[in-house]
Amino acid sequence: MERPTIERVMSIFSELNRIPRPSHHEERVADYLCQFAQRLHLEYERDAENCVIIRKPATPGYHASEPIVLLNHMDMVCVGMKDPLNDPVETYIDNGWMKAQGTSLGADNGIGLSMALAVLESDTIVHPALEVITTTNEEDGMSGAARLSKDFLRGRKVINLDSEDYDTITTGAAGACLQLHRLPMHPEPAPGGKYRWYHIRFEGGLGGHSGVDINKGRCSAVIPAWAILAAIYNDYDLRLASIQVGEANASIASAADLTICVRSGEASEFVKAQEESINEWLREEYGDNDPQMHCTIEKCDKQATVMPAETFEALMSCLEQIPQGVVKMSDTMQDTVETSNNIGCIRTESDHILISTHTRSFIDADMQQLSQEIADTFASANATSETVMSAPAWQEDQQSPFLQLTSDTFLDVLGWRPRLVAMHFVLEAGFFVRHYPGIQIASIGPRIVEPHSASERVELKTIDDIWQVLLELLKRLK
Repeated sequence: MERPTIERVMSIFSELNRIPRPSHHEERVADYLCQFAQRLHLEYERDAENCVIIRKPATPGYHASEPIVLLNHMDMVCVGMKDPLNDPVETYIDNGWMKAQGTSLGADNGIGLSMALAVLESDTIVHPALEVITTTNEEDGMSGAARLSKDFLRGRKVINLDSEDYDTITTGAAGACLQLHRLPMHPEPAPGGKYRWYHIRFEGGLGGHSGVDINKGRCSAVIPAWAILAAIYNDYDLRLASIQVGEANASIASAADLTICVRSGEASEFVKAQEESINEWLREEYGDNDPQMHCTIEKCDKQATVMPAETFEALMSCLEQIPQGVVKMSDTMQDTVETSNNIGCIRTESDHILISTHTRSFIDADMQQLSQEIADTFASANATSETVMSAPAWQEDQQSPFLQLTSDTFLDVLGWRPRLVAMHFVLEAGFFVRHYPGIQIASIGPRIVEPHSASERVELKTIDDIWQVLLELLKRLK
């Protein structure tokens, strides 16, 4: 029997990219999935979180086989989009890679979802009974997976198509705790008299995934934003009108915008001089790993209000105390980050400053302790902390027959055996292990580089390779 080609997978991916799908707003994608199932006359369910499961009977000869689950999520991190609720993703091909025009691509996890749907649609692919489950809000809280009912899923062998390392089978993932901290802020009238107003912007950073890219020496815009504010404040009367850092909670901040005012004269000259000095520091500190991050300082119009001095001081104190980046490397997994923390976003709201932190660790107790320490730091400044997501770490038995069969399939189809590794990103697998006892999970996927950033891209050849591995693996799971 001739193997189905990859063209239909890419066609479905194109369809998905015409449907805006930021986290928390997946209704239209869920509609698409339900209509997809209806068109194929397949059984499906949709829960209150808009998670969708589509069931397809086994092909002839596979009816006695154990059901297989294909797991993906439907949301994406929308970086670079002016209107994520309406803007489609415009893609193009560049030297064997698919990229997006100025935004994140959505290959995480749109490619895996497209593969699963192509399997459902095909009448030539052989497989056991299938459950294709697509969850919501994976990128910003995992509430879809966390709230799955105990009877939503029947299968206990899961092929997760959300891995981004083509040459690996992901067999474990760090736990993660996403917190939102709200520092009370009551704006007060901007000072009158002789003040100069400046807009300070950091831009050009690579950003990236706050898990897998956290140890690559990139510049989180949080760090130079804090540094320049501290430098000015230490010498002159600084008033901060607004602060906006980062675009997504799960990303390393690639840009920051600050609006400040200082007294005219010597203070204003000092502010302008910071552009050259901070850019020199950025080149020295990050020139090898994040060479395009830079700062510009320009005069701007006067703003109506500023942040109270005590609020500004509290914000600066909290940011100084909170870890940013790698906290600890693993003693047992070579070159693997064990614990980290990332400040994803900082922004001025009407009556508070919102700060998001994403804490990850392979040790659940360490993750919980660090998250609590961060919350305590904010509490000391009279801020409130909300835990949006706390996902457990996950680790498979790498010697299990299921993982060995997956590894053997790579070897036979592609001619090489993949690495079996635990990754410093969070997957929904921890929730599935918690909900469904006895479940086994193998996570695979094409090569996706710079996810959660406007530089996100996927290597086309690896999509086809993983597609062929998936088809052969389904065939062998008889």
